[in-house]
Amino acid sequence: MVELSNVRIFGGIGAILLLIGGFIPYAGPIVSILGLVFLFIAVKTISDLTKDKNIFNNYLMHFIFGILIIVAIFVIMLIAFGAAGGFTWISSLENAEITDFESFWSYFGEIIGGCVLALIVGWILSIIAAIYLTRSYNSIAEHTKVNLFKTTGLVYLIGAITTIILIGFLILLIARIIEIIAYFSLPDKLPTKT
Repeated sequence: MVELSNVRIFGGIGAILLLIGGFIPYAGPIVSILGLVFLFIAVKTISDLTKDKNIFNNYLMHFIFGILIIVAIFVIMLIAFGAAGGFTWISSLENAEITDFESFWSYFGEIIGGCVLALIVGWILSIIAAIYLTRSYNSIAEHTKVNLFKTTGLVYLIGAITTIILIGFLILLIARIIEIIAYFSLPDKLPTKT
């Protein structure tokens, strides 16, 4: 039978790899993907051990919304680029005479509008993703009695909400560190229900 000690290793290492992956040039995405795989294994194992499918399902929804963020931002920016004129817009910038706000807006309005829309859509989707992560981690905390998972979920949610004012990125970094500590705090076995 799989014990939580294995989950502690997979989850802790996965969370560390996901944290440092963003700071490693070139190999960072590979390190992050490896960390994500380890976290998926840890969450799935906890879900199986506790016989609570919502733990894994909520974590999976968190991941799906994370992918949707990237896709939505890319599609919105692509549409904005097309609305601005695409590659002809880029070549028209060479001869552009931008002397006032009106001429600036006529050249960059669609692109700026697309950026703002992409940021708002990405922000809303990140909040939804954080809600699913919070649900998953709250369930893990209930089953394992490691309340740091509740803290992790809450800090992720606060971070997602406050990314619009940029402080959220620092809060998300703190959440990632708390997540590492939470996984390494897991007991060897599930506590017995009283």
